[in-house]
Amino acid sequence: MTFTPHGKHLIAGKWIAGDATFTSQPAHGPAHSFAVGRVSDVHTAATKAEAAFWSYSATSREERATFLNTIADQIEARADGITQIGTQETGLPEARLQGERGRTTGQLRLFAQHILAGDYLDRRHDEALPDRAPLPRPDLKMVQRPIGPVAVFGASNFPLAFSTAGGDTAAALAAGCPVVVKGHSAHPGTGEIIAEAVLAAVETCKLHPGVFSMIQGGDRKVGSSLVQHPLIKAVGFTGSLGGGRALYNLCSTRPEPIPFFGELGSVNPMFLLDSAVKSRGEEIATGWAGSLAMGAGQFCTNPGVAIVLAGPEADSFVETTRAALGNVPAQTMLTDGIAKAYRDGQRRIAKIAGVQEVLTSMCDQRDATPFLFVTSGSNWLANETLAEEVFGPLGVVVIAETAQEMREIAMNLQGQLTCTLHMDEGDTAAAQDLMPVLERKAGRVLANGFPTGVEVCETMVHGGPYPASTNFGASSVGTLSIRRFVRPVCYQNLPEALLPEQFN
Repeated sequence: MTFTPHGKHLIAGKWIAGDATFTSQPAHGPAHSFAVGRVSDVHTAATKAEAAFWSYSATSREERATFLNTIADQIEARADGITQIGTQETGLPEARLQGERGRTTGQLRLFAQHILAGDYLDRRHDEALPDRAPLPRPDLKMVQRPIGPVAVFGASNFPLAFSTAGGDTAAALAAGCPVVVKGHSAHPGTGEIIAEAVLAAVETCKLHPGVFSMIQGGDRKVGSSLVQHPLIKAVGFTGSLGGGRALYNLCSTRPEPIPFFGELGSVNPMFLLDSAVKSRGEEIATGWAGSLAMGAGQFCTNPGVAIVLAGPEADSFVETTRAALGNVPAQTMLTDGIAKAYRDGQRRIAKIAGVQEVLTSMCDQRDATPFLFVTSGSNWLANETLAEEVFGPLGVVVIAETAQEMREIAMNLQGQLTCTLHMDEGDTAAAQDLMPVLERKAGRVLANGFPTGVEVCETMVHGGPYPASTNFGASSVGTLSIRRFVRPVCYQNLPEALLPEQFN
C-alpha cells in the first residue's frame, strides 16, 4: 500500500482543510503540506467530543472492547502504508516501525481485555445497616466512572505507540472518554494514516463521530487552546520538560483546573555496585553502550548516567564503554530540532569544569553520534546541570569515591522514570542501603538490566516523581494508565435502575 497524505484535520468524522499550511520535514522521501491547526478547530473538536461523551460513556465494556480491537484491525490493514510514511518522516528503520506498530495494536487489544475483566472499576459495596445504633448506615456503592473528553499530545519519539492511537488514546477510549489528539508536526503523515484507521473503526462500530478527532500542529496556539478549553477534562502528554511544564501551568491556572499527565524528562541513572563491576564490568559496559545508543538515544528510558566506585575496574568500565560507543555509526535523529538540542546539550556538558571528554564525535545536521564524559561524584553533586537530560546517545560516568558518596548521589537525584542496580550476591547489603532511596526517586527500579524497552502489561509503571512526570501516582504505560481518566462516584440508596452498567 502506498500512502499519500491529504494534509487535513480529522474533526468528528470529517476531513477539514485549513487556511494555512506547513510542510513536513522528512528524513528522506517527499515532503507534504498539512493544514495548520486553528483555535476554531479545537473548539469544534472539543464541542463534538462533549456531545459524544453522553452516548460513548454509556456504552458497555463489550462495545468499547470491540471498538479498541477494531482500531487495531484497521491499523494492521494499513501496515505497509504506515511503515512507508513513518520511515520517511522519522528516519526510523522499517523494523523499528513494524515493532512499534505491533506494540500499538497490542496495547489496544490489552485494554480491550482489561476493561472486560472489570478490575479497573474498583467496585465496592457497603450494604445498608438499618438497625445499626446509634445511627443506621445507608446502602453505599462505589465505582470508577469516565471523566469526559481527554486531550492527547502526540510524542516526537514514538510516532505510533505514544501518538495518535497510542497508549494515552487507548487508555482514554477504554475508560469511556472521547479523545482530541494534537498531532506532532514531526510526523503528521503518520498521524493522518492512523487517524484514518480510527475513523474507519468509529464508522464500523457506529459510534458518535465526536469520539475521536485529530488536529495537526504547526501553531503553538493549538496546544494552548486545547488544554485551556473548558470541555477538556484531562491531558496526556509526552515531551520536553519546558513544553510540558508550560502546558501544566496552563492546566493548573484554568478557572476549572484539570489534571495534566505529563512525562517530561529523566536521565535514568544506573548504580554499578562493586562485586558486579569486578566480576562482569566489561559485560555491563558493552550492554550500557548498546542501550545508550539504541535508536540514537531517543528513548525516554535512555540510561544516560552510570555511577561506579573509583578503582581500576571503573577505569576499565569507562574504556570498554568508550570502545563500544566508538563503533556505533551515525544515526538519523527524529527531527532537526531534536538534533540541534542534542548538540547543544553536548556542548553544555563539555563546558562544565571537572568534566572529561572520553569520546567525542562530529554530529552532522540530523545525524547523531555518541559522546561519553566522565566526572567525579563531588563534581556531579556540585553541578545540577549534569543531571539534566540530554536527549540522544550521550553518556556520563560518575566516579564515586565511596559507597556513602554513591548514596549521596542517589539522595540528590531528581525524580526519574527508572533507576537501575547492577549487582551480584556480594552487593546485597549495598543494594539494600540504596533501595529505600531509589524507590522514592523512580517509578521503576531494575536489577541487572537496562531500562530501554518498556513492557506494556498490568504491572508496568512508566512515570515517577517530578520532573520524570507531573503526577507521581500515575503511569502512561500499561493498564494502570486507565486510572488517569476515571474518577470514583459513590451511589447512596439508589435503585438498580439508576446505577451505571458497570454494576449489572
